Amino acid sequence: MAKATKKQALGRGLSALLKDPENDIKSVSDKNADKVIGNVVELDINSIEVNPFQPRSNFNDEALEELASSIRELGIIQPITVRKMDFNKFQLVSGERRFRASKLVGLETIPAYIRIANDQESLEMALVENIQRQDLDPIEIALSYQRLIDEIEITQEKLSDRVGKKRSTITNYLRLLKLDPIIQTGMRDGFISMGHGRALINIDKKKDQIAIYEKVVSEGLSVRATEQLVKARKEPKSTGSEKKKSTHNVPEFISNSIDSIKERLAAKVDISASKNGKGKIVIPFHSEEEFKRIKKLLTGE
Repeated sequence: MAKATKKQALGRGLSALLKDPENDIKSVSDKNADKVIGNVVELDINSIEVNPFQPRSNFNDEALEELASSIRELGIIQPITVRKMDFNKFQLVSGERRFRASKLVGLETIPAYIRIANDQESLEMALVENIQRQDLDPIEIALSYQRLIDEIEITQEKLSDRVGKKRSTITNYLRLLKLDPIIQTGMRDGFISMGHGRALINIDKKKDQIAIYEKVVSEGLSVRATEQLVKARKEPKSTGSEKKKSTHNVPEFISNSIDSIKERLAAKVDISASKNGKGKIVIPFHSEEEFKRIKKLLTGE
């Protein structure tokens, strides 16, 4: 406990140093910079502004209240990170949830790890730090990757090294930004997963994307079922001799209905029939979950 108290006292001492106009540190070469930069300092919470480069845009109110309750009981366990701006002015680089929760609690000071960085470095630090979080939704991650590429002018290969992710992983996230904004919002709100989104990307027309998305949400389709639905939508409808070959010369009342049945069930459907009209319908499935889904569509149970 004595060790923690000593460290806290040191932070307050450095805070006083930063409030001295004669010690306005603007670069690592300035006097006393080594005492402040790279250290944890107790800063006045009102001297910190939020980071305009913050990639995170959704903050759950309930989760913030829970964090605020924890801070009220235990204090700030992990310091936020800020960069030095003007005299006694700082800008948040990472830790905005802790910062917001601390303000909810009514804290007057907050422990902060101080850095000196330009706008580009601040953006990169904020984006990379947030990408590593476990609670970002896929679209937030994709937007962070895109901002790093656009604003820092970094290639996907270098980005892969910087964030410790495979290039294919980064590419898969970036492709999500090609989805219609309605679908992106649905993914952010948790109506569909990234797997659903990756399947929907294969549909070129946005109106078709939305039509399938609405079906996926309303019927609670799995990723596998969504992939099959997309495949059925993308397969060209046969005509003429090709249609006769694919349907084995089935009666017209069957051939005219195959596509609608496939789309309704979001599954491959094989239909065969004899000349007298007798036949059979085969609906393959690949898991218990898919069987139950098809059963529900057929029986309503």
